[in-house]
Amino acid sequence: SRFTQQELPAWKPILTPGWVIAVFVLIGITFIPIGLASLFASERVVEIVDRYDDGCFFLNTNQSLLLDYIRNPKSNKTCTRSLTSPLFSVLSNLTTFIFQVPKKMRSPIYIYYQLGNFYQNHRRYVKSRSDKQLRSRKGEDEIKDCQPIARSGEKPIVPCGLIAWSLFNDTYAFSSKNKALTVDKKDIAWKSDKEHKFGSDVYPKNFQSDGLIGGGKLNHSIPLSEQEDLMVWMRTAALPTFRKLYGKITVDLEANEAITVVIQNNYNTYEFGGEKKLVLSTTSWIGGKNNFLGIAYLCVGGICLFLAINFILMYIFRP
Repeated sequence: SRFTQQELPAWKPILTPGWVIAVFVLIGITFIPIGLASLFASERVVEIVDRYDDGCFFLNTNQSLLLDYIRNPKSNKTCTRSLTSPLFSVLSNLTTFIFQVPKKMRSPIYIYYQLGNFYQNHRRYVKSRSDKQLRSRKGEDEIKDCQPIARSGEKPIVPCGLIAWSLFNDTYAFSSKNKALTVDKKDIAWKSDKEHKFGSDVYPKNFQSDGLIGGGKLNHSIPLSEQEDLMVWMRTAALPTFRKLYGKITVDLEANEAITVVIQNNYNTYEFGGEKKLVLSTTSWIGGKNNFLGIAYLCVGGICLFLAINFILMYIFRP
């Protein structure tokens, strides 16, 4: 056939110096402005990052005391923090850290929790779930992949699996000028998850009911399609350090405004040496604060212009 004999019509461009130089110049003058625009957009993003898992204790607290504290359901997990000062400082009360709201933060202001040294991409962890069970009530007994969190006695756990069982359960309450700031937790999950992956007829059953408790608990009267914190958590991260959306503040925060955060420090990251951070961030047209995209565009555009100039010089002096 013409295919096996390689006789099909084909376009074979001839790479003349003019074409090569034109392509490199075009890529350069296109990528460099995009890179600059991306960097400027990233610089306009206002971001506050605060690690709090170690800041709610005295600095000399040892590992065994931390584990006793976090495992004890009767211990006080409340940690109050203020985001006010221009410089980071530690006061005489070692549980209070002070930060600055560097400049005006326009709404919506996104609230993230960031975990470090947490491998959600572990093969056994990722596989420990049942998408059929999450999607429909008819799949309630589809728990063969959920080990070791599959049954409570003889009854299936809904939702089953290690991912749901380890649900993040720290909470944050924000206030300014002695007035509470409302955290909007609607539409923090993907629309496709709410409409297709989590069923409106699936309700939590036997969840966190055994002696070994993992993370957060779920409201048994609310279907999974409305439990957006669970949807966000179950979209597993690829890297050991990741952020997940907690909610949104829908009012502007002025520069140097005092923001107090009351944290319920419930989630046990001390067992495996993890880190917990609270992140407040605005967004731009490229998303959050990230200079990598802009730098990558600038590098590619600069290399292409450099090659174009070199080819021009070679074509002139050594045609």
